[in-house]
Amino acid sequence: MKFIKGMDLSTLLELERLGAKYFDGGIERDVLDIMKDYDVDTIRLRIWNDPRGTSGESYGAGENDVPTTLEIAKRATEKGFGVLLNFHYSDFWTDPGKQIKPKAWAHMDAQRLTQAVYDFTRETLELFLQEGVRVTMVQVGNELSNGLLWPEGRLDVDAGICEYDNIAAFVSAGIRAVREVKAEIPIMIHLDNGGNNELYRRWFDHYVERGEDFDLIGLSYYPFWHGNMDQLIANMNDIASRYQKDLVIAEVSMGFTMESYQSYEKLADHERKGYATKPSLVEKIEFPMTKEGQCDFMKTLLQRMETVTDHRARGFFWWEPAWIPVAGSGWATPASLEYMNDPGPCGNEWANQALFDYDGNVLPTLAMIRDYHVAEESNM
Repeated sequence: MKFIKGMDLSTLLELERLGAKYFDGGIERDVLDIMKDYDVDTIRLRIWNDPRGTSGESYGAGENDVPTTLEIAKRATEKGFGVLLNFHYSDFWTDPGKQIKPKAWAHMDAQRLTQAVYDFTRETLELFLQEGVRVTMVQVGNELSNGLLWPEGRLDVDAGICEYDNIAAFVSAGIRAVREVKAEIPIMIHLDNGGNNELYRRWFDHYVERGEDFDLIGLSYYPFWHGNMDQLIANMNDIASRYQKDLVIAEVSMGFTMESYQSYEKLADHERKGYATKPSLVEKIEFPMTKEGQCDFMKTLLQRMETVTDHRARGFFWWEPAWIPVAGSGWATPASLEYMNDPGPCGNEWANQALFDYDGNVLPTLAMIRDYHVAEESNM
């Protein structure tokens, strides 16, 4: 298995529609062409079931329903990329803090949810393959640390809620669907908090007792949330040996500036999210939030990944590297806040984590990624 240099470009169509432009050496170019020239080989794309309100209002954040994601996937395929399909099994974001069932599945019990996961996965994958998309990996669920399809598939250890049987049933249904459509597509199971070894041992120990086999373990690693790099690599070493699976850092990013991008969003203070500039988060990072710091972070991460047991660290996906600040593009809309029962606000919380500056110019980290070559060894 070739070492993956991947990017999540799920908001691409929304950003283009709102006027985002990207420049390499001062020349405006298609962001996919830029990525290709910087040795990126795989594009990760999320899939939501129905990211619109009951009256049709957009949930925003790329509005990644099947047709939208299919359009991006076809463009990526035409440019020569592989595509990772990332099934959330929700109408909007899923992560350890929210795993909300799709509206259409809201009243289903565990048995019907299992069938719904199978049907949605199978039908979607068949469609993408029929449309010529080069699907090179499938992710069954997104950041499943606390389960999926709550409450039937919820994990909350502190509260004594441990629906491991249902979680395994739901994830296994997605895996079976992929295997039956195209058995050779590698399948990833993805948790967050890549530095938390106790989480990974507990989750996967329970899953492997109950669930279908899979190919890769995906980890999220955001240094402002998920511990230091020593913790990440120690966890990767342990789970590589314990589960004999190849590993992919399914989501990673690092900031390049603390400069505000409020003037680009054209939002008032109370309308802006701004997670990625909170001093309390920045203090936890081992590297400065500068262009050089971002580049050093990624180079160090790639070097450390090469030390993982049995060369099991097989790639990464930078999360939303092209999500530059443009007016109208945020992580949510009023309709999606209602769906999530979230107070908001709705602005862009990620622009200083991108691989382009606020004006769309390529940052040095992309050149470092292009020029970094990893030994091509794998047990897969």
